Amino acid sequence: MIHHPKIKIMAFGTFDLLHKGHLDFFKQARLIAKRPYLIVSVARDVNVKRIKGRPPSFTQSQRLKKVKACKLVDKAVLGAAKNHIPHILKEHPSIITLGYDQDAYTDNLKEALKKQGLEVKVVRLKSFKPHIYKSSLFGKK
Repeated sequence: MIHHPKIKIMAFGTFDLLHKGHLDFFKQARLIAKRPYLIVSVARDVNVKRIKGRPPSFTQSQRLKKVKACKLVDKAVLGAAKNHIPHILKEHPSIITLGYDQDAYTDNLKEALKKQGLEVKVVRLKSFKPHIYKSSLFGKK
C-alpha cells in the first residue's frame, strides 16, 4: 500500500466572529490538496489592532479556542507577534492560502520564504458573499 503524506496548507486571519465566510475559506483551503492538513494561524490582538485600527471583539485566546474547535481545521496556532517568517517556517507548509481581501504581510511572501529555504505555493482564495460575510460588516446597522 502506498502511503501518501498529507499536504500542509497554512491559512491566516483574525477570525473574530467565526462566520460562514470563514468556514468557506477553510473548505476552499482544504480543496486545494487531495490529503489536506490545514494549519490556521490566528492573529494576535496587537497585530489586529495595528492592521485593522481597532482591537478584536474577542481575545486571541478566545479566537484560537474557536478555531481549534472547528472540525475543518487540523491545527490552530497563535500567529507571530512580530516577524511572521519564522512562524511560517516552523509549520513548514507546502501551500499558503490567502483570503481575497488579505493584504497584510502578503507582498513578497513567497520570495521571503524561498530565501529561507522554503518553497511554497501561494493561493488566493475566492470571496464568499463578501457583501454579507465580511467581518467588518458585523455589528454595523
